[in-house]
Amino acid sequence: MTSRVKRAKKLLNPSADSHAVINSPTPQLKNLPFTSFIGAQAGRDKEHQKLHHVLKSCKLHLDSATAIQTHARIVTRGYGTYPSLLASLLAVYKRCGCVTLATQLVDHIFNSACGVNYFNLLIESLMRNGECDIAKRVFRKVPYPDLVTWNTVIGGCVRNERFQEALGVFRKLVRSGLEPDGFTFSSVITACARLGALHNAQRVHCLMMKKRIEMNFILSAALIDMYSKCGRVQTAREIFGSVQHDDVSVWNAMINGLAIHGLALEAIETFSKMEMDYVLPDSITFVAIMKACGHYNLVEEGRKYFDLMTSRYSIQPEIEHYGAMVDLLGRAGLLEEAYATIKAMTVKPDVVIWRALLSACRTHRNPELGEVAIANMPRPRSGDYVLLSNTYCSIKKWDSAERVREMMKKKRVRKNQGKSWLELEGVIHQFRAGDQTHPEMKSIYRVLEALIKRTKSEGFVPLTELVLMDVSEEEKEGNLNCHSEKLALAYGILKTSPGTEIRISKNLRICHDCHCWIKLVSRLLNRAIIVRDRIRFHHFEGGMCLCGDYW
Repeated sequence: MTSRVKRAKKLLNPSADSHAVINSPTPQLKNLPFTSFIGAQAGRDKEHQKLHHVLKSCKLHLDSATAIQTHARIVTRGYGTYPSLLASLLAVYKRCGCVTLATQLVDHIFNSACGVNYFNLLIESLMRNGECDIAKRVFRKVPYPDLVTWNTVIGGCVRNERFQEALGVFRKLVRSGLEPDGFTFSSVITACARLGALHNAQRVHCLMMKKRIEMNFILSAALIDMYSKCGRVQTAREIFGSVQHDDVSVWNAMINGLAIHGLALEAIETFSKMEMDYVLPDSITFVAIMKACGHYNLVEEGRKYFDLMTSRYSIQPEIEHYGAMVDLLGRAGLLEEAYATIKAMTVKPDVVIWRALLSACRTHRNPELGEVAIANMPRPRSGDYVLLSNTYCSIKKWDSAERVREMMKKKRVRKNQGKSWLELEGVIHQFRAGDQTHPEMKSIYRVLEALIKRTKSEGFVPLTELVLMDVSEEEKEGNLNCHSEKLALAYGILKTSPGTEIRISKNLRICHDCHCWIKLVSRLLNRAIIVRDRIRFHHFEGGMCLCGDYW
């Protein structure tokens, strides 16, 4: 038993002398010893917090026995109808594998004749706990869900990054006969934006206009953000030009949309117009404008905005601003200045700051500073180790790269697998590196092999130095050829007519090999190919990318 669980049990202050028979939905909870909390007289709020602390500890340490005892105390102390505690309890039972207890508790809740408002609160608490599946199960059992119920489920799915599920629930809402409102559309628009699902985005926008949903600054900003992230920055510009600009969030959405498309000069122009309209920028504005400068190698302009933030607008730099500045300097190859910026920070640098420096070290082949960056990360992720290992690989220090891989194995760190997806006729098709699961995989690989053969005949040489392995060149080529964005592109070519634009989204940054290869494919097939990676958009056309090979 860990010390943390022991501390959690101490909070219960067990007494062997007192017992209570509990009217609990689970037979296992009957006749459990009951004890009041230390200092219960201090108030129910304190007691409520202690119960939450105990359940959190039970979930962390898979301590079902203490969870059952805590369930007993929740009932006997009169907290049996508190949605937040019941949500935490359900989460513990699920994590501990106590399926029967969880099922009985859900059944008990529905047998207690609670109203729809209560179920809404319970679903909201479950979503906040990250228990999307349990929340949806509760939702399915609600006899007469109202619009708040639907909005809570859709918003919760978005919050838990279950974007396709959010769209699925939205479609059911539309079929149910209830009228979606501005809150509904705000969540659904966010889901479309995160997926980069243009077809779904356009349908949602059309429905919003058909329903005559009143526009406000929240929906205006959301629509601009959605179209920007779906690769339609021109549509985002048109919406920006047609809505009111009196709220800074609308300007922020437009500046950030231009930034992720690498349109830094236009982002700077938009910032100037905002100042002329006497709209005060906020901290988010400066993150967006500095990000724009970083994507276009505008180092001096980035420095200017960093200073302007404090000198003119009295906005103190936060962690995000330092991150944008470190990223800007690192991309430009000014690694020592980026490191000096980190050391001069007025707040403690977080993992994102060090990751920006580490990424720059990979780009500019500086393993020494890369080691400093990863050493300052409290919990490096798989991608961080891969960046450092790739840095060694790029200068052919195979022993050092192997040492990093061994460290990953020792710490049981698994590499984050790349995945890409594209939307065709409203359906999202997802691919992972080396994928074999898609029903049309044989046809996809045939198209991919033909493309690889054709690009090689045009002089393309795979950038095998980027592969994280000291193996033969042929094996390295095989690994590069199976990257998820190449599979997604092959599928897009397979399923669309010649000349059709192909839009792909990716969860990681696109690698140099895929970037160079897709440039060539865009010229050979005379196709516009848009790839949205974790950082920004890449617009490939005629053998060129609008990023100018700077990303």
